Amino acid sequence: MDILHAIFLGIIQGLTEFLPISSSGHLALLQHYLDVQEAGLAFDVLLHVGTLVALIIYFREDWLGMFRGVLQPTRHNRFERRLFWYLVAATIPGAAAGFFLEKQAETIFRAPTRIAILLAVMGILLYLADRMARHQRQLPGITLKDALLIGCAQALAIMPGVSRSGSTMTMGLFLGFTRETAARFSFLLSTPIIFGAGFYHALKLFTGATDNFLALPHFLGFLAAIVSSYLTIKFLLRFLQRHTFFIFVAYRLLLAAVILGLEYFQVGPK
Repeated sequence: MDILHAIFLGIIQGLTEFLPISSSGHLALLQHYLDVQEAGLAFDVLLHVGTLVALIIYFREDWLGMFRGVLQPTRHNRFERRLFWYLVAATIPGAAAGFFLEKQAETIFRAPTRIAILLAVMGILLYLADRMARHQRQLPGITLKDALLIGCAQALAIMPGVSRSGSTMTMGLFLGFTRETAARFSFLLSTPIIFGAGFYHALKLFTGATDNFLALPHFLGFLAAIVSSYLTIKFLLRFLQRHTFFIFVAYRLLLAAVILGLEYFQVGPK
């Protein structure tokens, strides 16, 4: 893998992981239509670690507050302590889906037509949630029921085209949270699930893979994932303070239409 290829994949990972447009769906489509192949398990782990580093850097104060709430509980950090355990509970459905449906996610769920349908369906749901939501609730008002429902929505993202961030933000909107709050909880929730996925694949790597972590393209792709992830998180949280999700809905529907057109006219690899 050359340097430009590695940087390109790092940027794509950072952009699509946090925008509600499906990172796994884009990767599957790139592989199918443009023959952009995965660069090996080691590089996949590095890209996930890159997005994780960006999350930890951006939300470091939130996580430090939650850890203090758990380790040094007081009446002043009750919300932080509660939020930590809600995030733990909300992670369980997604972790279970990843564990039991990993093979299906890598095979039958990756067909372009299925991805197109899921892009469109989830885009419509995001649009409806954005239009119908009250946009009033803030993060301190979250309940265990809210967290579990958002966690169940995250589990759907095992299917490329759904989008982890898109499904969790959509559920957050349906529950009445503001756009920024829905995105913030989605990003906080992505931290343990990305950590878990990275740790799981790292175990697989160290028990049999021989990929070279120290190669320069790997390192530059890792840095590209960190930078693009951080900038994407910062952009989206600010963007949603004044704008709706319409641009992402339109993108999903347009991409779905293009994919269905390519498949109908049998454009692409045979």
